[in-house]
Amino acid sequence: MGTGEVYETVKTALDAGYRHIDTASFYDNETGVGKAIQDSGVPREDIFLTTKVWNDEQGYEKTLQAFERSLERLGVDYVDLYLIHWPVPNLFKETWKAFEKLYQEGKVKAIGVSNFTISHLSELLVDAEIVPMVNQVEFHPKLFQKELMEYCNENNIQLEAWSPLARGSYLKDPELEEIAGKYGKSTAQIILRWDVQHGIVTIPKSTK
Repeated sequence: MGTGEVYETVKTALDAGYRHIDTASFYDNETGVGKAIQDSGVPREDIFLTTKVWNDEQGYEKTLQAFERSLERLGVDYVDLYLIHWPVPNLFKETWKAFEKLYQEGKVKAIGVSNFTISHLSELLVDAEIVPMVNQVEFHPKLFQKELMEYCNENNIQLEAWSPLARGSYLKDPELEEIAGKYGKSTAQIILRWDVQHGIVTIPKSTK
């Protein structure tokens, strides 16, 4: 998606009432996101802004540098949530130390991880001073990660679902259509409600 399309999409979303914007350095759209936020007229404190550090930016010093680049592209002086995009072997624990520093300095309001399994989380928690506040993973009725959900609940880690609609791949699922018909809802509403009732933060994507 080009910068112009990103700008228009995010600005339209904010005009429509969206207040949670999720981006990442890897998406190569932080500049467009930041400009849309600045031009939206919505106070910065009313927006929950998430971004992520990419795999080739990980490691203690590299992560601190990557964060500053993200801030510059976004045109903000803090982010609400900063995530490790993927658990890079032999690096994600060092990356987490940089995250803890950023959090302690007040440059981020919350820190977390993305695509971490129970194994990754348990390894991280051995040395972590701060427990990840969020774990963002693919999660929907067709990918019900029950054990991971229970582990996160036990450790006070908020599970967040990326692609909660599975990229729209089963909006025509007969079983879901039957349930949707029963309750007078769309299949998308049924899927999102299922996530919410499991205590999952959902961030469905749209460019329309």
